Amino acid sequence: MNTPKTWLALAVLVAGFVATAAINWPGHLSYDSILQLQQGRTGLYNTWHPPVMAWLMGLGDAVLPGSGLFVLFQTAMAFGGLAALLLLPDQKAGWRSAVTAALLILLPQMLLYQGLVWKDVLFADAAVAGFAALAWSGRYRVGAVAVSFVLLILAALTRQNGLVLLPFAAGAWGWMLVREGVPARRAAAAGLAALVLLGAAHQAASALLKLRSDGNPGPEEQVRLLQAYDLSGALAREPGLALPTLNDDDPVLERVLREKGAKLYTPVRNDPLAADPEVSNALGNSDPVAIGAAWREAFLAHPWLYVRVRAAAFAWVFATPDQAACRPVFVGVEGPADAMAALKLPARRDGRDRMLDRYGKAFFGTPVWSHIAYALLAAGCLVVLLRRRQEADVAVAAMLLSAFAFVVSFFFISIACDYRYLYFLDLSALAAVLYLSADGRRWWSWRQSSLG
Repeated sequence: MNTPKTWLALAVLVAGFVATAAINWPGHLSYDSILQLQQGRTGLYNTWHPPVMAWLMGLGDAVLPGSGLFVLFQTAMAFGGLAALLLLPDQKAGWRSAVTAALLILLPQMLLYQGLVWKDVLFADAAVAGFAALAWSGRYRVGAVAVSFVLLILAALTRQNGLVLLPFAAGAWGWMLVREGVPARRAAAAGLAALVLLGAAHQAASALLKLRSDGNPGPEEQVRLLQAYDLSGALAREPGLALPTLNDDDPVLERVLREKGAKLYTPVRNDPLAADPEVSNALGNSDPVAIGAAWREAFLAHPWLYVRVRAAAFAWVFATPDQAACRPVFVGVEGPADAMAALKLPARRDGRDRMLDRYGKAFFGTPVWSHIAYALLAAGCLVVLLRRRQEADVAVAAMLLSAFAFVVSFFFISIACDYRYLYFLDLSALAAVLYLSADGRRWWSWRQSSLG
């Protein structure tokens, strides 16, 4: 039941939204952001990054040139999702929620990151808002489910591994139906139908966006880069590793990876490898079939070597042992000069940017920039949610479980430790904390009964 204290907590979120949008307007754009804005303006998309973000930026740019409306859109999704969790009919948000909301807003994950024009932020915002809408489906079934599914499809379109969200959303929907008294078989069928619908809608939207693609095989190039990165890591650990298939089919690439790739390899990021002209040329001229066959041959014969290579890269992206090296803070506008000139977009690093930069870096070395800390926080919330299993708890628990699955996916695909990649974990943990803050009495009752 919403009370005056609930509206106080909501007012804190509204004030946070206004402050965050104002302090970051019209957003912070890096190399990739500027290219995506240019693609959005021209309507011709490069599939190296999922084109849905360029499409959204193009829509905003057509109304107000630049990235301002896009930043407002993603910030509104983040704060709207948090507000939706507080306004659920069974919630009792009060002073605790107001204070929690204020503290969350002051974290760089909200105050700074909502102004970053990165697909990782768009993905996290859409995912949290989607699961927050799903939490409303018990009271406003058709509308809430429709909004939830649209937001979750947007999230899945924004990152290639964002598809991991969809099974958790469909499963949560089926579980919530059971909680409402729907027979288990019918609920399971509804959950399966939801998964099929989500998958079909995702594929249809992807196909439509690809109609405006520039034709470059972005995903295929990314897979080839990942395979070269893994093979270089394997050769760095085992210089004598035999690669007979690659030696027969592409001896130039085999020599370059052995002589240069192994030396340039670092689990921190793939940039030294990808930036080397000799490696880049050999990889660009390589046969994707040959390198794929060599990758499978090497790691099927040496699975433990694969685990070691992937574990080292994953440890950097998840544990971020050197926070500064993993670049959690970015401010201003900088990127390719030709694209910026075409967009008539000047470089920017003004006093406000420097202030935000100092603010974000002030938290270096603290749990604020630790994915492990947010994982522990999320795990604690998940225990409470799965123990209580109230109707809306199911949607929030599914959000956290999907965040963990998203993190695990990086064990297989990580090629850099950039902090932003796992931003969804951070934001979902913070959203769950805010959600639980609005129901402290029932949480205390559960703890008392469990201890008794």
